[in-house]
Amino acid sequence: MTKSALQIARAAYQPKVPAALKGAVKAVEGEYTQSVADQEEIKKLFPYTYGMPVVTFEKTHDVQVKPAVNAGVILSGCQAPGGHNVIAGMFTGLKAINPDSKLYGFILGPGGLVDHNYMELTADIIDEYRNTGGFDMIGSGRTKLEKPEQFDKGLEILKQLGISALVIIGGDDSNTNACVLAEYYKAHNAGVQVIGCPKTIDGDLKNEQIETSFGFDTACKVYSEVIGNIQRDCNSAQKYWHFIKLMGRSASHIALECALQTQPNICIISEEVEAKNMSLDDIVTYIAGIVAKRAAEGHNFGTVLIPEGLIEFVPAMKRLIAELNDLLAKNDAEFKMIKKSEQRAYIISKLTKENADLYASLPEGVARQLSLDRDPHGNVQVSLIETEKLLSEMVAKKLADWKAEGKYNGKFAAQHHFFGYEGRCAAPSNYDADYCYSLGYTASCLIAAGETGYMSSIRNTTAPASEWIAGGIPITMMMNMEKRHGEMKPVIQKALVKLDGAPFKAFAAQRDNWALTTSYVYPGPIQYFGPTEVCDQPTKTLQLEQAK
Repeated sequence: MTKSALQIARAAYQPKVPAALKGAVKAVEGEYTQSVADQEEIKKLFPYTYGMPVVTFEKTHDVQVKPAVNAGVILSGCQAPGGHNVIAGMFTGLKAINPDSKLYGFILGPGGLVDHNYMELTADIIDEYRNTGGFDMIGSGRTKLEKPEQFDKGLEILKQLGISALVIIGGDDSNTNACVLAEYYKAHNAGVQVIGCPKTIDGDLKNEQIETSFGFDTACKVYSEVIGNIQRDCNSAQKYWHFIKLMGRSASHIALECALQTQPNICIISEEVEAKNMSLDDIVTYIAGIVAKRAAEGHNFGTVLIPEGLIEFVPAMKRLIAELNDLLAKNDAEFKMIKKSEQRAYIISKLTKENADLYASLPEGVARQLSLDRDPHGNVQVSLIETEKLLSEMVAKKLADWKAEGKYNGKFAAQHHFFGYEGRCAAPSNYDADYCYSLGYTASCLIAAGETGYMSSIRNTTAPASEWIAGGIPITMMMNMEKRHGEMKPVIQKALVKLDGAPFKAFAAQRDNWALTTSYVYPGPIQYFGPTEVCDQPTKTLQLEQAK
């Protein structure tokens, strides 16, 4: 395999780890825990893994020879930079327990466990993937581990390989499944520990004990680099408004972090839209107002950051989508018989007045996406809606109306971008390389300590890596009950952008200034070699949250 100069240089990088993980460690139990909400229900569902204490690892001089451990690892869900380093850290940690320990990777996600598709991960394999992006060492998948027959089928191969611990690397849903699996194996005395690791570029798997999900740092730096490049182009040509959609369906952490790094003219935060009960027209009016004010100063250009999931946070759009789902499900056969040219009028005639008016105001392309592009369950595929085009078209229409009324006299031309997959498999930043390696090593320490139903945790990450705190958090501690597919289910609570949190407050204090001035910041590409203040800095979000 041909390698780039960067790949060769990065292979030699030795990730920094907490001082406590260098040498023999001991597990120190802290306070006993309870779930973040719905305590009685969660306790009833997880009698064997509920209420366990927080665990912290400390140095010890009591060096014990421990038996070899065979462990398995699964990469679950979407890719995020740093996954390979979690596996590398696990491998090193398991070999530190006993050189005869073995690590098996299940191929293409949780489905590999169920289908008995695996490979042993040796030093030769691991060394090829150190500090690299992607999940291609063993692949990832979206199979949900939630049924007893899956657990039993998985147990067959675990027993066959002598595997006594399984590490699931994933987001909130994957770690919820890890918790369910840990409970099942403990209840059935299966002799298999289950540990989770917090992964998602969206940044919505975090709480007081889990400071950030891995991959968020790298992805935001990748997106901020290209946003900075676009802003430099924007300020050079001075003739386009760039509408940039960013990943983040359930939360706006990526958009907020990129705004803090690049200082665009406009950044919409979905959680604020919902909290203020803003309509689509409110958002369009807000953007158009800034466009008009900049035009009055002779600046017919700018940048707008938009979170991928914005539409689902607009209360009126949420109501429209819900009614559309019901309407098209009930009238599916009749709707298919209608000519395409008449479908829009048919839908408008069947909707309640509020929803009919909103649907009629949407650009033709978006209206068609809402009515035609359905998933297998008959629901709107919100992630396919080109929100950046929807907003720019509606802004253009509003500006044209204002021009006719003599309220606006500028020029408006839009360019559209969606930054998503570009950030998911980037070579991890030094922060993510170090953080992920430490998470993996900590997972092996949790295995050695005999824990199950825990998530690997590294805290104090705005300090130098030697001062980071390694430990484990009971996954039940993060859970609440939510309605999923019509049923109440235990799930890890998603972390949304807090409007009273330091990152949003810092953004809100500056956005009016950024709107009218051209205060762009150009972060440039991720730096892997050089001064620590350039190479090792954490996200603005983390720095503000930790007040450092």
